[in-house]
Amino acid sequence: MEDLPTDPGLRPRITNYSPNDQDQVRRAYLLAGPCQPRDHAFPQKIFGNKLRRFNKDWFGLYSSWLEYSVSKDSAYCLCCYLFKPDIGDQAGGDSFVGESFSNWKKNDRLQSHVGGSNSAHNQAVAKCQDLLKQKQHIQIVFEKQAKHDEDDYLIRLNAAIDCIRFLLRQGIAFRGHDESENSSNRGNYLELLKFLADHNDEVKAVAFGNAPQNVKLTSPDVQQDIVTAAASETLKVIVEEIGDALFSILVDEARDISVKEQMAVIVRYIDKKGNIIERFVGIEHVSITSVISLKEAVEKLFSRLGLSISKLRGQGYDGASNMQGEFNGLKALILKDNPSAYYVWCFAHQLQLALIAVAKNHEDIAMMFFVTNNVVNVVRASSKRRDILRGKHAAKVVEALNVGELASG
Repeated sequence: MEDLPTDPGLRPRITNYSPNDQDQVRRAYLLAGPCQPRDHAFPQKIFGNKLRRFNKDWFGLYSSWLEYSVSKDSAYCLCCYLFKPDIGDQAGGDSFVGESFSNWKKNDRLQSHVGGSNSAHNQAVAKCQDLLKQKQHIQIVFEKQAKHDEDDYLIRLNAAIDCIRFLLRQGIAFRGHDESENSSNRGNYLELLKFLADHNDEVKAVAFGNAPQNVKLTSPDVQQDIVTAAASETLKVIVEEIGDALFSILVDEARDISVKEQMAVIVRYIDKKGNIIERFVGIEHVSITSVISLKEAVEKLFSRLGLSISKLRGQGYDGASNMQGEFNGLKALILKDNPSAYYVWCFAHQLQLALIAVAKNHEDIAMMFFVTNNVVNVVRASSKRRDILRGKHAAKVVEALNVGELASG
């Protein structure tokens, strides 16, 4: 602000400044006042047969806005420079602003520039006065009201976020079967938010019935937006923790309740303390489970998270052909892009296949699974049988505690 040009003929247009800085520039010029060099030797110009020059007495007549440029020997209007709308002749042309005024023969133009009560000049003067007296301006009243509304909104938002973070940490469902105001159980999210409001007067003053209809922050869309934001922040922390380190991925296909094929992805890496960390990073929907579709889904996920396939050092899948196929599986396609991304068959899946093979070929083990399956079916079909089984099990536990075979916590 200290370097703003004082000579009106050397100033850039006010619109050339950043919109965030324009009011600050205007205030600086208004506080400094119009540029009126009264001791300057004003040069003369020939108009017709007479020599004429700027009359410094005009400064007294138009002290609040008239300016003189020493560099261009021209007159300007400070108020119009600061606030005159850029609409050409509809606002009195560009005189006294960009083109300036230097026809000293027609000094009546100074008064005509002022114009009537609703002229562009007088509107600019009013805006200058409003800027200097902001505390009395109606806009400040609106801003104060807006600040109060903003503070209330932040209280509501923080309360909503706290409730959602709790539900996410505990893995609890949000929605209720009946979320109307007359419902006895409106769902976990609304009930938790109501509980918080009942025990926090600050939240109670701005939540539910005390909140505007359009910013109650209770709709499913708002809940989903906050959950998405929480997921985004969580993924950001995971990616920052990985950094430039090497990592591997574990991928498996799944089908949700709507019978859509999905691909669950987990990253596995070593943190700065040397611990092996596994983090779930997302579920990618795949329209078809072809190898190309799976590869594209992995690449999109990496691109979204900012991970590089060149840092990949391990792949883990089940035994499906489209995953671990020797020539055309997902494993093979990733190895073509990164030969260091070694494939490791899922050990849990290997163990499962081994147990199945053993069970099929060993009579005693096969009989054990057969009898266990029958027992489970028989007991599960009757609540009476379940109670009998639980009672017998409880009696055995009590007996084991009495003889010292089990130690009580």
